[in-house]
Amino acid sequence: MPVMAAVALSPSPEYSSFYGASAPFLRYRFSYILLDLPSVIMTTAFSSDGADLIQRIVTPARVGGRPPAMGLEEYYELDRTTAFVLDNNFTKVALQFPDELLSDSATIAAKMEETTGSRMYILGDTSYGSCCVDEVAADHVNAEAVVHYGPACLSPCCKLPVLHVFGRQPLDVTRCVEVFQELHPDLQAHVIVLSDVAYFHAIDSLASQLRPIYPNVVFSEVDSKEALSSAQPDCGLVCQFGRRFTVNEQCGLANYSMFYVGCEGPELTNFMLTWNQCPFSSFNPRTGQGRWETLDVNRTLRRRLYLVERARDAQVVGIVVGTLGVTNYLSVLEHLQGIIQQAGKQAYTLAVGKPSPVKLANFLEVDIFVLVACPQNSLLDSSDYYRPLVTPYEMEMACNPARAWTGRYITDFCCLLPGASEYIPIPDKIADSNREPDISLITGEMRSTCLCTPPEPESTSGTAMICHNHIQTVAQISPAASFLESRSWRGLEQKLGKTAVTKAVPGRQGIAIAYEDESCR
Repeated sequence: MPVMAAVALSPSPEYSSFYGASAPFLRYRFSYILLDLPSVIMTTAFSSDGADLIQRIVTPARVGGRPPAMGLEEYYELDRTTAFVLDNNFTKVALQFPDELLSDSATIAAKMEETTGSRMYILGDTSYGSCCVDEVAADHVNAEAVVHYGPACLSPCCKLPVLHVFGRQPLDVTRCVEVFQELHPDLQAHVIVLSDVAYFHAIDSLASQLRPIYPNVVFSEVDSKEALSSAQPDCGLVCQFGRRFTVNEQCGLANYSMFYVGCEGPELTNFMLTWNQCPFSSFNPRTGQGRWETLDVNRTLRRRLYLVERARDAQVVGIVVGTLGVTNYLSVLEHLQGIIQQAGKQAYTLAVGKPSPVKLANFLEVDIFVLVACPQNSLLDSSDYYRPLVTPYEMEMACNPARAWTGRYITDFCCLLPGASEYIPIPDKIADSNREPDISLITGEMRSTCLCTPPEPESTSGTAMICHNHIQTVAQISPAASFLESRSWRGLEQKLGKTAVTKAVPGRQGIAIAYEDESCR
C-alpha cells in the first residue's frame, strides 16, 4: 500500500477582518513547503528578496535525532504504536515528526501501513511549534488519531486521541548517579528528579540505584492525559507540564531541590521560572557533565517584569494565536480580550502560524503582542522583534490591578481561567480612595488607572458625528473598525453574494517583493 503524505500547506497570502462583538480577527498566513525553514534565518532583516532562502540547501539535522546505533523498531516503538492503532480500529492516522526525524518518516509510515492495514499521513509541516500536537493539519485529512514523535510539551489536546512516542535517547545511568552524588552529598536531601521526555525510559533504572541511598528523593512521572494543569498542595500532589509527583506536605515544595536530566533548552527554562523558589541542578546526557544551573533566574524575571511595564504602556495589543490544539485556547482568547478592553486598550487577534519578526512587523500599529501558546513556546526572546512579545500571564499583570507580583511565574495559560488554581477576577471598579497615581517607569508619564465597563455583545464603543439628509445624528463606530478604515490596504474581504463567480485565470509569477509583471521601482 503506498504511503500518502499530507503536507500541511497554508492558503496563499490572505489578510481578512471579521467584525463582531469582540475585537476584529486578522488572519495573515504564509505558505510553506515540506520542511519549514527556521524563522531565525529571517530575523536579520524585516524584508529581503528571499534569495538566500531559495538557494539554501536543506539537509536533515542529526542533533537530537535518532541515534545511528539504535534500530527503527526500538526507537519509534513500533509494537506500541501498532497496538494503539489496532486496538482502537483507526483507519486514518496522522504521523507528526519534528524536522530532525523527517528523514525516517516515509519508512515508519510504510511499516505502519503494512502492519496495521490503516492509511498513514505524514504531517510535513506543523502549523505551530513541533512540540505541540498539530490537530489542524490532522483535520485536513480527517485523521482519527495522531501519533506524535519526538520532544513534546504534553499540553492537553482538544479533540483527537494522541499517542506520544518520545524516542529513546541513550542515558549513561551510572554516570548520572555519580553526578547526582557529587551535586547532592547530603544523603537526607529532598530532591525532585525531572527529566526530558526522551530520557524517561531510563528513569526506572536511575531510581533503582538512587532510592536505596537517598530516601527523600522523588521521581516525577510523565502524565500526558492531564486535563488542567494544577497543583494540589493539600495532598502534596503536583501535576503540571505533563509531570506528576508527590512532595512531603510538612516539607513543602519550596524546600525541595530539582535535578533535571536533559540538555539545556526551553523546557528547563520553563521549569526554572515556574518553580523559581527551588534550586536547580542538571545532568547533560550528551556531555556526561552535571552542574548547578547558573541561569540568573532573577535577571530573567526582571526582563519579564520589564515587558509587563511595556504592556501597561501599550494602547493597541495584538493577541497572537500560537496554538489551535491546546485545550482552552479559545477561552484564553476571550479572557484576554475582556481584560484588555476593560483596561481601556484595543485588542486584535492575529493568526500568523509560527510567529516570526518578519510576519509581525507587518502590523506596525500594534504596540505589543501577546502570544497564546504552550508553556515551552510562550517564552520567546523578543529582542529580534519590532515589538515585544509577552505571555498571557504578563498581559494580565498589566491589565488586572488585583493581580500582584508574588514571586511565582505562570507559563501555563490554563491556570489563569475561571476555576483554575491561579485565577484572580478583575475588580469591577477601584475606589477613588484606594486609587494611586500610576507613573510609567519607561516613559515617565502618568497612566490612567480607571477600568472600563465591559462592552455589551451588540454595543460598540466610540461615537462620531455624521450628516445625513441635512440632519446631524450620532452614530456608534467601533474604534477597531475606524482603525482598519484608516489603512490604505485592509486585505481581502469575502463580500459574499456581491462578487460574480468567474473561472480561474493564471496569476502573477515571482515573489511578492517583485512580481514579473511589475516594473522596477
